[in-house]
Amino acid sequence: MSLWGNETSVRFPNLGIDLSNLPRGLAIGTFNIAFYGVIIACGMLVALGFVRWKAKKTGQNPDIYLDCALWAIPLSVIGTRVYEVAFNWEDYKGDFWKMINIRNGGLAIYGGIIAAILTVTVYCKVKKLRVSLFYDTAILGLILGQIIGRWGNFFNREAFGKYTDSLLAMQIEVSDSSLSSIYNPTLCSESTLRTMYEGKENILNNILEIRNNIVTLEDGRQFIQVHPTFLYESLWNLVVLGIMLFMWPRKKFNGEIILIYLAGYGFGRFFIESIRMDQLFIWGTGLAASQVLSGLLFIAAMTLIIVFSIKAKRTGECDNISMVLELKKTQDVEKTPQAKDAENKEETKTAEVTEPAEAQDNENDK
Repeated sequence: MSLWGNETSVRFPNLGIDLSNLPRGLAIGTFNIAFYGVIIACGMLVALGFVRWKAKKTGQNPDIYLDCALWAIPLSVIGTRVYEVAFNWEDYKGDFWKMINIRNGGLAIYGGIIAAILTVTVYCKVKKLRVSLFYDTAILGLILGQIIGRWGNFFNREAFGKYTDSLLAMQIEVSDSSLSSIYNPTLCSESTLRTMYEGKENILNNILEIRNNIVTLEDGRQFIQVHPTFLYESLWNLVVLGIMLFMWPRKKFNGEIILIYLAGYGFGRFFIESIRMDQLFIWGTGLAASQVLSGLLFIAAMTLIIVFSIKAKRTGECDNISMVLELKKTQDVEKTPQAKDAENKEETKTAEVTEPAEAQDNENDK
């Protein structure tokens, strides 16, 4: 066993970090195991363990989440790839093996989120579970998995942004095999670039800026210098997770935590996506698909949080949030204060009607 893909280096010059010969994975004979996949797999396992812990802590059955994960995880991986291929069709059409080969990256998280939500919705409907509570619990694992999984992008030298000379600026060696030839002026001319990115002036200008600021070290090695957007997203997700955990015992209705996630992640991703160099565009436009989706998610989620919070206060749900996952068990254990009052009044009326009749019957018996 040996390290694989360690022919180049990654540097953070303004932090004084120089990772020489950073590996991309392990080599066992001729078979390579990418750290990208290993890290994503570890993220999934940690996420599942965290969700099961949260479920148990809140009185839910953790095994239900394990059962759902057996469906949701593989379908989510498929979803991430479908999203990537769909919005990057020109690079994949005609090559089926390239479409299904995920070892070199190319997993779009929004595709996974969409697939996961659909899977959970169907699963809860079939199993007769409270889907809003399931969402709130499971989403904690999803974002934790994202926090960990983003570091797979680091080892793959991908998901980076445009040129920067900020404190966190990251340098990647131009000769790195994972980099597209578009960043190497000797392999891709400017005229070719302009043809490739016609109608996408923003991304073209960012590529040209990176190429015009290539750093050459004393030993002759050349590096592009970019924003480590994978790091930004990982750190932002950590902040969002902190907010979600803080709000969990304070939530006003089931479903609020997943809405906080959608609003928080959408807000951060909207700005991060604007500087990413691997944007996926809406067909026939220069609009970044994930940025548009992020903006819509933020607006929709914030609107629903406000609407449902008002409704929860009006109905009293915020004072009696059910932690019972199985709907068939809620009939006897879950009633709002208003429902209980109405039931008590109805019982009182019934008693007032029946008591005189019973008294008359007793008199007749005498």
